[in-house]
Amino acid sequence: MENVNEEAIVEAETNNGIKISADVVAVIAGVAVSEVPGVFGMAGGFAGGISEVLSGKKNLSKGIKVEVGEKETKIDVNIIVEYGTRIPDVAFEIQNRVKKAVETMTGLKVVETNVHIQGVNTDNQGAEETKPEE
Repeated sequence: MENVNEEAIVEAETNNGIKISADVVAVIAGVAVSEVPGVFGMAGGFAGGISEVLSGKKNLSKGIKVEVGEKETKIDVNIIVEYGTRIPDVAFEIQNRVKKAVETMTGLKVVETNVHIQGVNTDNQGAEETKPEE
C-alpha cells in the first residue's frame, strides 16, 4: 500500500465547483520559485530527496508546504540561496512570483507566502582567489 500525503488529499473548491489539490498549488509555487535568480535550490526533507534520486524525476514541490482553503491558500517556501545574493531581495521576488503564478493559474487568493532561508550555497565562493598563478 502506498503512503498518501495528507496535504495531497486537501482540496479547494472555487466558485465553479473546480477542485484544486494542494499538490497542484505546490508544484505551481515550486516552478515560480525555481525561476527566481539567487535561489540555489529547495530545502526539502530527506525522504523527498531519496525518492527523487530513485525515480529519476525532479520533485517540483520539494520544499513547499501549502494549506488550501475554499478560496484562499497559504504557502511556505524553504530555500537555499546562492552566496553573495541579497536575501531580502530574493525573498521579496519569491513572494511576488509565487503570488502571481498561483493566483493567475488557480483563482485562489494567496494570503501568505512565507520564505524560510534554510542555507547558503558556498561551493563557488572564492573560486577565483584559489586559482594557481601561472
